Amino acid sequence: MTTNNILLLLVSLLIAGSFSYFQYIYKAKNKSKVGWFLAFLRFLSIFCILLLLINPIITTKTLEIVKTPLPLVVDNSTSIAFLKSEEKIVEIFKKLQSNKDLQQKFNVQSYQFSSDFEPSDTFNFNGIQSNIDVVATSLKSIYKNQIYPTILITDGNQTSGNDYVYSFDDDKKVYPVIVGDTTTFLDFKINQLNVNKYAFHKNKFPVEAFLNYSGTKNITADFIISQGNSVISKQSIAFSPSRKTATVNVLLPAEKIGLQVFKASISSREKEKNIFNNTKNFAVEVIDQKTNIAIISSISHPDLGALKRAIESNVQRKVTIVKPTEIKSLQDYNVLILYQPTTDFKTIFDTNKKLRINTFVITGNSTDFNFLNQQQNNFIFKMSGGKEDYLSVFNTQFNLFSAENIGFENFPPLQNTFGTINIKDDVSVLLSSKIRNIETRAPILAFTENQGSRAAYLLGENSWKWRLQTHVNNQSFEKFDIFIDKIIQFLASKNTKQSLVVEHDRFYNFGDAIEITAKYFNKNYEFDEKARLTIRLTNSKTKEIKDYDLLKGNNIYKVNLDGLIAGSYKFSVKELNSNSTYSSSFEILDFDIEKQFINPDVEKLSQLASHTKGKEFYPDQIDALVKVLLENDDYKAIQKDIVSKTPLIDWIYLLILISIALVTEWFVRKYNGLF
Repeated sequence: MTTNNILLLLVSLLIAGSFSYFQYIYKAKNKSKVGWFLAFLRFLSIFCILLLLINPIITTKTLEIVKTPLPLVVDNSTSIAFLKSEEKIVEIFKKLQSNKDLQQKFNVQSYQFSSDFEPSDTFNFNGIQSNIDVVATSLKSIYKNQIYPTILITDGNQTSGNDYVYSFDDDKKVYPVIVGDTTTFLDFKINQLNVNKYAFHKNKFPVEAFLNYSGTKNITADFIISQGNSVISKQSIAFSPSRKTATVNVLLPAEKIGLQVFKASISSREKEKNIFNNTKNFAVEVIDQKTNIAIISSISHPDLGALKRAIESNVQRKVTIVKPTEIKSLQDYNVLILYQPTTDFKTIFDTNKKLRINTFVITGNSTDFNFLNQQQNNFIFKMSGGKEDYLSVFNTQFNLFSAENIGFENFPPLQNTFGTINIKDDVSVLLSSKIRNIETRAPILAFTENQGSRAAYLLGENSWKWRLQTHVNNQSFEKFDIFIDKIIQFLASKNTKQSLVVEHDRFYNFGDAIEITAKYFNKNYEFDEKARLTIRLTNSKTKEIKDYDLLKGNNIYKVNLDGLIAGSYKFSVKELNSNSTYSSSFEILDFDIEKQFINPDVEKLSQLASHTKGKEFYPDQIDALVKVLLENDDYKAIQKDIVSKTPLIDWIYLLILISIALVTEWFVRKYNGLF
């Protein structure tokens, strides 16, 4: 308390005493006990009021003992139950949690983890994923700037998250308690399957399998891939104590369109303790994306052969070069490449106005630009009789599709009739023209999209030189061929802007996070934040129906469908205001990743203990673990002086005392007739 406050308190005592003495003692004719009592009440009320006006700061000091936290973390995943270690874990947990010596030295706090991390002192061992990395990140968040040990009771088998060995801080010791049978059993395991999600119809798609063997004898196993009751591939693989891994590559035929589910398995004549890790299901969606392209030209030119080779570098493309007077049916083609159109193309243009097949128009010195002006509404060509060489300038702002600058500025020029080109409609320019060092801003390669129809325009001939220059620069035609393929992909797609766009995978493994996202756009194709989206989910086998709302996030709506059983599901997303709908399906493959292990991962847990300068223990070494923790002088309780400063005006009891004093004074005066 400051000197000023002390002086003010003395003055307050003097004022309160003087006022009460003057009123009840000095002026009183009879100095009775009642007068002295009233004087005391008045003194108390006046002094307390003055005390509130002074409002001194009351400082209090207390001592607090802060113990070192000791997180006791238990693996609550189904792999513990599968390894039949749940009773042992509960026994270890109770023994550590109830230890008096540990409680005296540490602030013991219990947690559990599977896919998530949370406080708990009861366990059901039904978590469908094991993420030890989340333990490290959560403890860092809870115990910031503290030094503490961690007891981790687990089998060490992680199925999701980052590598946990280096997730823990190396200055915070971790003591893993390794549970599970460490005895080596004969076991075959499919560690990993690599396969593309999509394959093209009538092609073959690769499957890569990583196999693992645990055992002490030479043995041969069969690796089989089947679909339903049909065996598609079978290989015999030899293993031995010195050859415990194998990589198998298989090419499978994509014979049926749609989602195809396969089963990969490995087995031998020997009996295994765990057969759950011998099998993995996988799925491939076979799509029919064969694109027929017609290059229509009335002249011969090297560009035609270069385009055909570039397009057919994708095996899903088939190119036919045909004259405009010889083409029989435009309906047979998905894309029309109109090379240097003239009046001979009139029938082609007239027929395509009804069919609305996407087109790729390429002009040059032989093009009839007056005829072309009559057949399209995107450009106005005002061309002279002369010729000009046009260099290319890449537009980095182009966004219709992903396009890479493969060195267009250094490519040979394209030749076209000299003149001016005016853009009439909404056109996206990928390459603009340059004459020598002067940029004309006129397009060389441009794209349009109007009412579902798409068109591309390459305004110049001799693109065969571009393909040749690409090979000179890269010793491969690949970059040019990919560039042309992206143009064809844009033209082959019939996708138009949709108001409701839904994204999802066609198949998931059991236990995976299943998230379906959607976007809804208004008539101006702007994201609608007021949309009301729902999803109806139907199990194809049980016919059980579930309804969910999609929640709005950052420019997206999404729903999580975790907890579904394996099987096939159909779903429909609906926007309630407009009744826009999207329907599709997905499949959850029967694969329990937590049943893939027969032993604890001793090596990984030992690395974790070594990295954090801790030590690994086994269930029969709990007493040794307790002894290590108790004897470690790094973990000592800290005595803290806690100083708290409280303004007197915050004391509610002082206000109550003033009220009681004033009320009592009033009643005493009233009772004694002093009013």
